[in-house]
Amino acid sequence: MANYTLIATSAFGIESIVAKEIKSLGYNDVTVENGKITYLTDERGIVKSNLWLRCSDRIYIKVGEFKATSFEELFENTKALPWENYLPVNAEFPVADAKSVKSGLFSLSDIQSIVKKAVVERLKNTYKVDWFKEDGAKYPIHVSILKDIVTISINTSGDALHKRGYREKASEAPLKETLAAALIKISGWTADKPLIDPFCGSGTLPIEAALIGRNIAPGLNRKFISENWALIPNELWKEERKQAYSAIDYNCELDIIGVDINKRVISIARENSIEAGVDDCIHFQHNDMNTISSKKKNGFIICNPPYGERLNELAEIQALYKEMGKVYSNFPTWNKFIITSYEEFEKYFGKHSDKNRKLYNGRLKCYYYQYINSKK
Repeated sequence: MANYTLIATSAFGIESIVAKEIKSLGYNDVTVENGKITYLTDERGIVKSNLWLRCSDRIYIKVGEFKATSFEELFENTKALPWENYLPVNAEFPVADAKSVKSGLFSLSDIQSIVKKAVVERLKNTYKVDWFKEDGAKYPIHVSILKDIVTISINTSGDALHKRGYREKASEAPLKETLAAALIKISGWTADKPLIDPFCGSGTLPIEAALIGRNIAPGLNRKFISENWALIPNELWKEERKQAYSAIDYNCELDIIGVDINKRVISIARENSIEAGVDDCIHFQHNDMNTISSKKKNGFIICNPPYGERLNELAEIQALYKEMGKVYSNFPTWNKFIITSYEEFEKYFGKHSDKNRKLYNGRLKCYYYQYINSKK
């Protein structure tokens, strides 16, 4: 098998969580940077990464990295890369996206056009043809320029990894599956502990917890663009999917409750849990947050409550957070984890958090307030 440098992209603030996931797959040569984790692996590693990484956005093969301050440098350096090692003669290879931050080259359309021309010229020389039909498998090329350093890669995932295949419907402000999984990982929740999400919406947090609890690979029920690539044998995909199915712990009993005041989204949550294959281990309730209760100890409350992004919602949100503080005080032995963009959350919740982690929900800066029970 060949060796590849992979880039697992992630939301800002959860890079270390993705790095731990990568190491758990057996890949220890890991470099963590803002928004991405780079590591060495082989074809099987590409398959395992796509199937098993819960918190990464996409998996890319890194083709090359170089400095470019002019379009001529961009063209020549791109052309010098060994594209024939990745792209067969019939490959469809769009320069699907580009981004540039603090760099001399900033016209994204021009960057995409120059890179495309450079790849074509390289492949012309390799395959001795003047025109490419591009009627084969798709290899989306990604260009990222940061402070004049160009990183060129190929997307192995296709659609973003948060698209697990189970969320056919969603609530108005859904939490991405990848971030939901990261919130659970950060909390330290384990399958033997009860978990309540009092603002479950379309069920993403409870469903992701159930997938973790039963050790169900998040990518098991979806397809990846690299499944059609010549460089990854189909047998590898079959083997790794078979191993993933055999790794599922069907006997694991979980105590997970999802609550929401909106009857329509609770119905959606139930449908999504059925699609995910975990409907038997999540109890969804149409109820108000202030009705939650439990006689059990040492559980976890993990939630993504309304943020109050609009000014006319602030009074309502402040009242909600005050009510949360009162309700959550009825769970003295439980660990509580709340993500919100509202910077005065602790003031209205009535208690300072033990830990506070800055995260991004999409482009929205949020804080993950962590109240940890030390008397276990």
